[in-house]
Amino acid sequence: MSPSIRELIQTMLAPGVMVNVCALMLLVTNNKYSAVVDRVRSLNEEKREIEERNGKLQEDEHLKERLISVNKQLEFFQRRIPFIVRAVLAYTISVALYVLTSLLIGFGYAFSIDLRVITFVTFLLGMISVLVGSIYLAREIIYGYKIVLIEINKQ
Repeated sequence: MSPSIRELIQTMLAPGVMVNVCALMLLVTNNKYSAVVDRVRSLNEEKREIEERNGKLQEDEHLKERLISVNKQLEFFQRRIPFIVRAVLAYTISVALYVLTSLLIGFGYAFSIDLRVITFVTFLLGMISVLVGSIYLAREIIYGYKIVLIEINKQ
């Protein structure tokens, strides 16, 4: 027995809800990426200013320590940024997979084709992609924490 239009729409909306979730995660991750890029730019500017005072750098212990701190932070940012990029890619892929899931549900109904297996696999791949994005974000948060520790001179 084929589903009613209402049941079909409800079934097609389930992946739509996941698209909304992924869109929120993309928004958060893109904001985080923008903040990281801004911080890298400001650290690079600070590094240039310190290096321009080369003569004072030899005499000023505080400037030496700050340059070391800036370099350590930039090193961790260099490791951190790829995790953010990978998270964005994973969430973007999951959105595409959820849209494809909805389309497969619709096509299966419209053309009376049994696409349940491929639809289910597509939805699961979307969920796996969300998991991968979340793991990348967790790794990124660890690097963010290390950078904060460097900034407050705990490491």
